[in-house]
Parts: sequence; structure tokens; C-alpha cells
Amino acid sequence: MNGKKIIALIALIIIIDQAIKFYIKLNYFIGEEHLMLGTWARLHFVENEGMAWGLKFGGDFGKIILTLFRLVAVIWGAFLIRGFIAKKYHNGFIICAALIFAGAVGNLIDSLFYGMIFEQSVPYTTQVAVFMPKAGGYAPFLHGKVVDMFYFPIVQNGHFPSWFPIWGGEEFEFFRPVFNFADASISVGVITLFIFQNKFFGKENDENVEKEQIEAPVSNPE
Repeated sequence: MNGKKIIALIALIIIIDQAIKFYIKLNYFIGEEHLMLGTWARLHFVENEGMAWGLKFGGDFGKIILTLFRLVAVIWGAFLIRGFIAKKYHNGFIICAALIFAGAVGNLIDSLFYGMIFEQSVPYTTQVAVFMPKAGGYAPFLHGKVVDMFYFPIVQNGHFPSWFPIWGGEEFEFFRPVFNFADASISVGVITLFIFQNKFFGKENDENVEKEQIEAPVSNPE
């Protein structure tokens, strides 16, 4: 797999992710919702301070730790993908790794910079955020909130059966988390890796790599 194509794929995912987030941040107030396909596919603006899919981790200190962890993971991931390309791993595997990497970078950008470049979004009002406000952003470096907007409550107003452990009789909704394009990119990469792991890491792929190495031209020592 050509390194330039992987870089282009990563860049495209990041650009799409950031374009959607900028549009939502500058045109929606927190909690604003619009239907896309019926009632089960919606744009619903929320911000989260934690991990993907709206999960949270350890308050303000946890936010800093999580952002730094993301930064280290992204740097490490860049070297890993470079190594995968150099070692001629299966193209499908490299693409999946690129999807996961691009998604991680997309959310990292939010965490690093959004607090500095955007005004605070106000929940349930007609006020939307301003880009590069004169009074400064809503949070310092490393404290930005991740912008989420895709909401797919495919099964709504359901209830767990009374006999169901722990949640018996409680309201049930599928799919509840609100996510963004970066989250989707990560999820597609991970799920595809899981489904096609035998193809990506099977004996046939190892034989192809060995064949390419044998057939590769050997430089003249002179």
C-alpha cells in the first residue's frame, strides 16, 4: 500500500470530521436536534469531556490525562502505520489502522484546541458559539470538549422485560450514544479488523509478503 494514499485517506477523514464539527459548533446550540431520516436518524449536538461515545473519565484531571494519552497514542500510531507500510502488511489491515488513527487524531484536535478557539456553547438557547471570540475561548489548552452530533435511536420507547437482570422494567433505547465522524471511523476500523482478522493475518498473507521480499531487487554491493 502506497504511503501517499494512506496519508490522503487519513487527511480526508480528518477534514470531513472537522468540517462537520465546525458546522455543528457554529450553527447549533447544545441540545438542538434535527431529523435526518425519520425519527431514528438525527443530528443532535452535544459535547463531551471524555472518551468516544460520550464516556467520561475522572473529571478535570482525568480530562488532561486522557488528552495526553491520546496525544502519545497518536504519535505512536504514526510510527506504527509507517512500519506497517514498510513491512508490506495486508492492504486491508493498513486501511483499518489508518481509519483508527484518523479518528483518534480527529478527536484529539477537539481536546487540544477547541477550548481555545471557540466560545462556550449555551445549552437549550438560540445562542450559538463564536469562532475565535475576542474574549478568548471557553477553556485552556488540553481542556477542549469533543463535539458529537450523530444520534440513531433505532429502537425507541422500549422497556426491558421485568425478568431482565438489573435493568428489568427500565426504559430501553437502541442506539443511545451520540457520536461523531471520528468515532465512526474508529469503530469501522476496529470492527473490520475483527471480522477479517484471518484474512489480514492468515498464512496466505504471510506467504505473499515473503514472496515480495524474495522477488525484490537486490542492490549491487559495488
